[in-house]
Amino acid sequence: MANGLYSMSFWMPQLVKSLSRLYSNTVVGFLMMIPHLVGLLAMILVSRSSDQKLERRYHVAIPAIIGGIALLLLGRTSSPFLSIALLSFVALGIYSFYGPFFSLPSQFLTGFSAASGIALINSVGSLGGFAGPYAIGAISVRTGSLYGGLAAVGVSLLVSATLVLVLPRERQLLAK
Repeated sequence: MANGLYSMSFWMPQLVKSLSRLYSNTVVGFLMMIPHLVGLLAMILVSRSSDQKLERRYHVAIPAIIGGIALLLLGRTSSPFLSIALLSFVALGIYSFYGPFFSLPSQFLTGFSAASGIALINSVGSLGGFAGPYAIGAISVRTGSLYGGLAAVGVSLLVSATLVLVLPRERQLLAK
C-alpha cells in the first residue's frame, strides 16, 4: 500500500507535466492540488464511516481497489481532464485506506505485540515505499512509458486489497 502513496507522490508531477507541453510548473502545481484535495475529503469521509460502522476490512479494501483500477486505467487515456479525474480516484483510494488500515492490527494484537506488529508493518511499508517508485522508474526506462510502472503499482494495490479481504472478520476475532 505504501507503494501507491510514494509512487503517487514522486511520479504525479511528471505525469501531469506530460499531459501537455503548454503546462507551466505553476499550472502543474495547481492541477496536482485537485487529486490531493479529493484524497483529503475521501480520507475524512472513509475514516468517519469506518468508525461509525466499526468495520475496517472493506473500508481498506474498497479504496485500494478503486486506486488500483484508476492506476490501471490511467495508461489508457491521453485526455488531460480524464487523467486528472483518474489521478483524483488514485488519491481517493490511496489516502482513504490509511486510517482504517492502521486500526486493523489492534483488533488482533495487544500490548507489546501491537507495538511490534505496527513497527513491522511500517518497516515493510517503507521498503515498499522505496521499491515502488524505483520500479516505476525502471519500467519506464525499459518501456519508454510511465504507464507500465503505474500499472504495476495498480496491481500491487489490488493485491493489497485481496490480502486485507482474507483477514479474519472482526466478529471472528472477538469470538476467539
